[in-house]
Amino acid sequence: MIRVFRFASIGEAISFLLLLLVAMPLKYGAGAPAGVQLLGPVHGVLFMAYVGLVFIVRDQLGWDLKRTVLALGAAVLPVAPFLVERYWTTPAEAASSAAGSAT
Repeated sequence: MIRVFRFASIGEAISFLLLLLVAMPLKYGAGAPAGVQLLGPVHGVLFMAYVGLVFIVRDQLGWDLKRTVLALGAAVLPVAPFLVERYWTTPAEAASSAAGSAT
């Protein structure tokens, strides 16, 4: 399930950036709303998947309440889900054993 969360996190971040940096300027600058009509629902589904998956993987990843709230807050910032995926998706046991074997 962590792998699914990682894909959802990356997809949510990419769809958010495309919506903000491509679709919105096309809608308001060029009068072409098709991008928002297409990307809006896609981003909405990915956003809901990301939020739901945060609650599903939090125990597997060993997140406390603070990290869970920060991961949920990351969903509303354009690039933050990339950081969550990169730095917080290693299960606590695997991170501990990797740190121990590195020394």
